[in-house]
Amino acid sequence: MSYVEVPGARVPIRLWADPGGVESGAMRQLQNVATLPWIKGLAVMPDVHYGKGATVGSVIAMEGAVCPAAVGVDIGCGMSAVKTSLTANDLPGDLSRLRSKIEQAIPVGRGLHRTEVDPGRLFQFPTAGWDDFWSRFDGVADSVKFRQERARQQMGTLGGGNHFIEFCLDESGAVWLMLHSGSRNIGKELAEHHIGEAQKLPHNQGLVDRDLAVFVAETPQMAAYRHDLFWAQEYAKLNRATMMALFQEVVRREFRKARVTFDQVISCHHNYVAEERYSGMDLLVTRKGAIRAGAGEFGIIPGSMGTGSYIVKGLGNEASFNSASHGAGRRMSRTEAKRRFSTRDLEEQTRGVECRKDSGVVDEIPGAYKPIEQVIEQQRDLVEVVAKLKQVICVKG
Repeated sequence: MSYVEVPGARVPIRLWADPGGVESGAMRQLQNVATLPWIKGLAVMPDVHYGKGATVGSVIAMEGAVCPAAVGVDIGCGMSAVKTSLTANDLPGDLSRLRSKIEQAIPVGRGLHRTEVDPGRLFQFPTAGWDDFWSRFDGVADSVKFRQERARQQMGTLGGGNHFIEFCLDESGAVWLMLHSGSRNIGKELAEHHIGEAQKLPHNQGLVDRDLAVFVAETPQMAAYRHDLFWAQEYAKLNRATMMALFQEVVRREFRKARVTFDQVISCHHNYVAEERYSGMDLLVTRKGAIRAGAGEFGIIPGSMGTGSYIVKGLGNEASFNSASHGAGRRMSRTEAKRRFSTRDLEEQTRGVECRKDSGVVDEIPGAYKPIEQVIEQQRDLVEVVAKLKQVICVKG
């Protein structure tokens, strides 16, 4: 489908979704975003749903301003995936050992490494710039500087919620490794600090929603936020790269006889800010629950823990600010999912997947998410499908 325009206060809201299917709370959030004085465009992806601060599945383009709550607290959250030389025929009948080895190598939930991961010991890991990255931590907000040791130990860890590590098969039987995570606790604390700072500023006092407080260009507050934002986005990217290297090492050990090789890793943020140019304007484009889908750019659009995912290539549709959805998108809250579904439902909906099937992940049940095939169909003018993956192992936080 192509987009549908809904009138907004300052810009039209371009929807790659059925307007009638967008929950009222999410539509109200979008209408509020469209009132911001700095806004130049608003695109909404088919996985749209209500979010804290700003709508998940929204792409907000502003000139000379950025809204920290519209990025969210998991700055730089995103996906990584890589195709391997393994095939379905190489896999053992019982995948529980492989799942256990992955969980041993990569801490999940609130877990962290006992000591900082040494990038020089990781499989084919590009270590250039590692020391420079950490030296820039000295410039982050004073309120989180004491967290550096924890941030170092959380580098290469998964976290909880909807973050995951998966061992997948594509339709030809080729094995893919895939994972989803972000900037861990350090990104959350930086985000919360700056959201609080933005809400204190005088120019934000008359906004229809205090969560839409912005920093404006050429102010010290904007400069401080940009430093911490881009640092946290880099942390998220390095965190995924570290986990992927640890994941690859597990696979190389467990399938030693197969002498596994790996293609180029695909990596993409889906909660972040980028400086981009459209219609002759230099804009700050915030994608919250959306990936960049420029012409020829690879992206990853995951479903839920039982339905599979898609590797896609962007079509460069500027009406969406070169964007596409970040996943299936929730169709009910975590609280509603826990009320509606049981562990028996979870077992049924994840049949054939080696994964947790206990009450702690019922809120991540496939039934709590929109059908991924429908979401892909609604954005055929944004991306083309390169590969469809189905998980056989899913590690949850």
